[in-house]
Amino acid sequence: MTGNFFELGPWRVNFHKAKSDPLVLEPNSGSWNRLFGLLFLDNPIGTGFSIASTPQEIPRDQYTVATHLFAAITSFIELDPSFKFRPIYITGESYAGKYVPAIGYYILKKNAGLAVSEQVNLAGVAIGNGLTDPITQVATHAVNAYFSGLINERQKSELEKAQWEAVGLTKSKNWREATNARNKVLHLLQNMTGLATLYDFTRKVPYNSDLVTDFLQNNEVKKALGANESIVFEECSDAVGDALHDDVMKSVKYMVEFLVKKSKVLLYQGHFDLRDGVVSTETWVKTMDWEGVGNFSVAGRKVWKINKALAGFVQKWGSLSQVVVLGAGHLVPTDQSLSSQAMIEDWVLERGLFGHPQEEDLSSNFQGAL
Repeated sequence: MTGNFFELGPWRVNFHKAKSDPLVLEPNSGSWNRLFGLLFLDNPIGTGFSIASTPQEIPRDQYTVATHLFAAITSFIELDPSFKFRPIYITGESYAGKYVPAIGYYILKKNAGLAVSEQVNLAGVAIGNGLTDPITQVATHAVNAYFSGLINERQKSELEKAQWEAVGLTKSKNWREATNARNKVLHLLQNMTGLATLYDFTRKVPYNSDLVTDFLQNNEVKKALGANESIVFEECSDAVGDALHDDVMKSVKYMVEFLVKKSKVLLYQGHFDLRDGVVSTETWVKTMDWEGVGNFSVAGRKVWKINKALAGFVQKWGSLSQVVVLGAGHLVPTDQSLSSQAMIEDWVLERGLFGHPQEEDLSSNFQGAL
């Protein structure tokens, strides 16, 4: 629901409003459904308007998450025969750096045992500012913050010590304490920098996504969405967080390695994100067990422009694309809606920098289509 009403849906809450202004929806010119159908899923069950009848039903691992998502997706496809042969792209951000590979991996494994007419037509997956390989990513915060000028060398050493504690606990598969140790790292970084939010180091105030919660508490809105009016909408569910606490530091990198061999993968990051940003992603990608990783690592990083304005950078080799979105933090479509729209459309349609390999020319500035 946050993705829908705060980021990339056709209508968003007016989050630039003054405090005295009424809370309303406004059209989103950067919506991702300009060319494509768009389906939002509250996931895992127990979040948003989705219902877990008991705490035991809430997933505690990515396999269970994937089975639930597969049931939801296939049920949706069965609603209309025309959906059956349309390509499906699964996208998500942040902790969906685990959900998205999990459902993509599950679909491809499931398809292998199904007749073509029964398979889910998965065409690709896209992950924005994702937590995918935590053991690698947690070890990048100190160097990232230090070379961004946000902490000094003494603080860097203190943060590195906390990071290695998280890495050690992860290696010993002490999952609960490993998650606690990662939380300590992020807490330290927050205190050291004094930033309004680690999600965007340029912001003077945090994202005001709580406006979505306010909007979705309205009974008329619940009725329009077909949601149970008795449900108290929460932006983040403590019950789901508790259920998945031991899952946080478990890697799904092997799932991405499988996906990049069987479909196409897009990894995109807002440049200002300190939690799951550019350095974090580039570090784990280098460790992938994929025959194309060497070529990807030395592939040219292209200057990406939209209507002649600088939007970021694109690096692509084979089925893997990575995008750095300038002017954006953790919530890329919120911060740069038109850039995110151009990115997803060009990637899906394989246009511009996401098209077939062109002759290398490091002096050229390529331009994405919009």
